[in-house]
Amino acid sequence: MSLAERLRAGLAHAEDHVPIEGDEYDRAGGVYVAAAVLVAITDRPEPGVLLTLRQPHLRRHAGQIAFPGGRVDSGDEDAVAAALREAQEEIGLDPSFVEPLGYLDAYRTGTGFRIFPVVSLVREGFTLALDAREVADTFEVPLAFLMDERNHRTEARTWLGVERRFYAMPFEDRYIWGATAGIMKNMHKRLFSA
Repeated sequence: MSLAERLRAGLAHAEDHVPIEGDEYDRAGGVYVAAAVLVAITDRPEPGVLLTLRQPHLRRHAGQIAFPGGRVDSGDEDAVAAALREAQEEIGLDPSFVEPLGYLDAYRTGTGFRIFPVVSLVREGFTLALDAREVADTFEVPLAFLMDERNHRTEARTWLGVERRFYAMPFEDRYIWGATAGIMKNMHKRLFSA
């Protein structure tokens, strides 16, 4: 089974659910803002996942590692359109190189976002042009590394006076954690665990 077939088989339906274990929080009575991210998997013999390093001066999630993405705008037809638009704005990824395959489960964050992860394959030949106002760097992490459970950690920090547990997947000198790692953990659980 090819990577695309394997991904499509596990992405048939978008589901909205409670966050996966290890990244739970209480947002009772809160309102979530719809957002979409592009889980862009490079279609190579050894596939990788494109990630960004957010600028350190940003108001939200400064200096964190993230998927390209952001809020779903009123002009976006759906989460796929939002994820493709955001990826083009943030890192210059031309949508003509991207084949959306489906969604992972919606992911709710403690900062009030309901994120729709759009899994896609990115064919060879693409180029990137970063929006320096938002993105400090972009890089690729091997999909095999991210889907290897030995690289999944559960860590804890105190946030707003409450201990919060979250996933982390440190890679080389990059610290992938929080929603980004949680979405990757969900992908592992849905598509790559036995």
